[in-house]
Amino acid sequence: MLPLVGAELKPVQLYRHLLRCCRQLPTEAMQKHYRHAIRQGYTSHADEDDQERVQMIVQRAVVDADWILTKYSKKK
Repeated sequence: MLPLVGAELKPVQLYRHLLRCCRQLPTEAMQKHYRHAIRQGYTSHADEDDQERVQMIVQRAVVDADWILTKYSKKK
């Protein structure tokens, strides 16, 4: 469920996308764990001013989310 990988997502768009991705995880415990991690990451980087750094964080988060979804979808 990757959005436009090459596109520049805004942090709020990324946050919403990642929370929607959590719904695809197989168990409620996993969903809760990753929702918590997403919220923590969002708040810890909320004061980031450098747009280049923000885009690096966004791109990495999208790649990581895809990896996690692929990992757990193979276990089904």
